[in-house]
Amino acid sequence: MPRSVQQGTNTLTSSAERTWALGTLPTRDESVVQTNAVAASANFFSKVFAAGAQGATAAFVAAILSAICEPLVNRLLVKRMTVGQAMKEMNFKLIANFFLTTFPTNMLKFPVFEIINMAMTFTAFSSGVSGFISGFLFCTIMLPVTNYRFRKSMGWEIKPALLYQAYIPTVVRDIIYGWARGFVGVAMASVFKPQTFTQEAFVFAFVIWASCILSSPCNELRGYTLQPKDKKLTFGEYFKPVNYARSTGIGATIMGISLFIGRLVTPYAEKAFAFMKVHPAAGVVALGAFVALFKAISSTEDDEPAPAPAKTETEKATEEEK
Repeated sequence: MPRSVQQGTNTLTSSAERTWALGTLPTRDESVVQTNAVAASANFFSKVFAAGAQGATAAFVAAILSAICEPLVNRLLVKRMTVGQAMKEMNFKLIANFFLTTFPTNMLKFPVFEIINMAMTFTAFSSGVSGFISGFLFCTIMLPVTNYRFRKSMGWEIKPALLYQAYIPTVVRDIIYGWARGFVGVAMASVFKPQTFTQEAFVFAFVIWASCILSSPCNELRGYTLQPKDKKLTFGEYFKPVNYARSTGIGATIMGISLFIGRLVTPYAEKAFAFMKVHPAAGVVALGAFVALFKAISSTEDDEPAPAPAKTETEKATEEEK
């Protein structure tokens, strides 16, 4: 319980005892309680707002990293491609076009996640329980955004009926991931005791990597559920140990490294955003120019035929059999 609220509760108790003994109205004590309650409320909302602003800054940095990493990771997860096959489908135009999806969706997802986490700090729940609740709330609220973004990264048609697709494996994954971040984060902080900002970023990256590994069974099940019906692999083929190890290991490593870089870059981004806050006109011009650049890149060479998608190992084997 926040100290100000606890003080208010103690004041209220002593005030009630004096009222019963003396038969007087505790007007002064009531005003103290009200003042403390208002202060606690203001403290809560100011911290939540600050967390949302910090999340928005991180969202911009992560949008750039996600535009590079997510198309690759999703191809490993769903199409069961090798790294070489996935890289053949990657190009700068695809990355630039996908940034126009990651940026606005991150501006929704990151502040929501930070606000939920900050709200949990005002509860008496343990880190594990807080992570459990955070994962459930975040997934339930943001799954349509997550699935929209996933389908954009794969170049698939966006259908409103599919925006809550794979809800069960996704919400369980996010619950386990949220719990793992709380549990592993506390354990790592107590073992390594990072002293510098870089050490903290490294520990944070390891926490992300470990959390991705721990929640990977549900993430793999989500990938299996999201397969298109006309190219769906069988359960046994999809969950081959080599496919599972490649998708989970590489995906978790990419997530850890990208968020490590994001953690190091975010303070500089915060300084830039602080400058833009003081000079809003310059901020609007810079942001508009940045987005326009990516838009221009993504819209170039539209008349050129897209490269044929790389064939998976399963598709090659099927052709050989024929």
